[in-house]
Amino acid sequence: MTTRTLEGYEDRAGAVIGSQQTASSRRRILIAGTIGTAIEWYDFFVYGFIAPLVFDQLFFPKFDQLAATIAVFATLAVGFLARPLGGLVFGHFGDRLGRKSVLLCTLLMMGLATISIGLLPTYSSAGAIATIALVALRFIQGFALGGESTAAILMAIETSPGNRRGFSAGVVQAAGSVGVVLASFAALTISRLPEADLLSWGWRVPFLISAVLVALGVYMRLRIEESTTFREAPEAATVPAIEALKSHWRSIIIVLFAEVAQTSYFYLTAIFTISFATRQFGVQKDVITRAVLLANLVALIAMPLIGVWSDRIGRKRIFLAGVVLAAVSMLAFYHAVATREPLLVTAAVVLAAGVIHPLMFSTEGSYFPELFPTRIRFTGVSIGKQFGTVFGAGIAPLVATSLFAQTGTVYAISGYYVALALAAVIALSFAQETSKSRLLG
Repeated sequence: MTTRTLEGYEDRAGAVIGSQQTASSRRRILIAGTIGTAIEWYDFFVYGFIAPLVFDQLFFPKFDQLAATIAVFATLAVGFLARPLGGLVFGHFGDRLGRKSVLLCTLLMMGLATISIGLLPTYSSAGAIATIALVALRFIQGFALGGESTAAILMAIETSPGNRRGFSAGVVQAAGSVGVVLASFAALTISRLPEADLLSWGWRVPFLISAVLVALGVYMRLRIEESTTFREAPEAATVPAIEALKSHWRSIIIVLFAEVAQTSYFYLTAIFTISFATRQFGVQKDVITRAVLLANLVALIAMPLIGVWSDRIGRKRIFLAGVVLAAVSMLAFYHAVATREPLLVTAAVVLAAGVIHPLMFSTEGSYFPELFPTRIRFTGVSIGKQFGTVFGAGIAPLVATSLFAQTGTVYAISGYYVALALAAVIALSFAQETSKSRLLG
């Protein structure tokens, strides 16, 4: 089997031996990955925050309120349904050709789709064509994020010393929170506009801002080098997905169930809560959007620290602790939100999305890739992660809305998440600890 240019490898202590990838190069890669990831997550999540506020009126005006809410969350789900396809396509080329080219392509694709959403006509002026275009653009967003969410992490950990992979992954994962913070801030700002201004032009501004952000991200990513670990690894199979499914299916299943628990928890306590709390419990829009913003500011600080912690005590136990705490917290979360007391609502959201969720989200950045060899790492992680996202975040708000509509109680939503968490705990019981092992070739 032929190999790519051999420029170095990591020993078990994490020292880089014979590598030509300098410390400054590694810093550029980490910074570029962090900035680009923040931009892509801003683009993806600004839709998630703004759609529940106004898209029911702009693109689904002929539905009653509950049906329109379900329709909005269905468009959210379209983005997640596209992510596995994006993960497979970009995973294939990422394992065959490299991580850098994927990072550039996904950033441009996401940015153009986001800007286009900001330019869309509404249902009142274009009818069903506007709704169809919205769904198509949301699909493109999900397709792009299916590659981005894995590529940036791989570049970070594949260029980091072995004893700092958790920290590097935590920094890139924290960039996701930066994107969510920016999106939350944008949603909070426009939510204060008069209703007429919000519906006429205000909702477009956060989407159009993406043009400036994407230009910055492309500039940063053009200046980075390819991952040394990728270049030194054996070449991938002609179809990496076949090798991944054949030889590493256990790791894929573990990643899938763990990702379902992680993503569904965040979406149930943050994204879904924006619409659910305002429409069902009467919580003020600015109270809940401010709570989500604060939660992500807390997570921004927590995730690098959790990454360092995982380098010291291991990834598996931290992720498991996050899953268990998430399940326990869900039993009381919606009752706290239902009080409509601003301080209690804020505390519940911050604890969930700012403290408990990072235990899972920060840790998975290094844990999932470490389960796979370099030659099929992009594809293996993408299959498990993106399909897990579909069954987690992609359908969780839709399922939660439907469960509440049928039962009229939040206990049904809590029970739904507890079942997902239990499945993740069972899957993770078959996983090994990876923090002290070197990356596989």
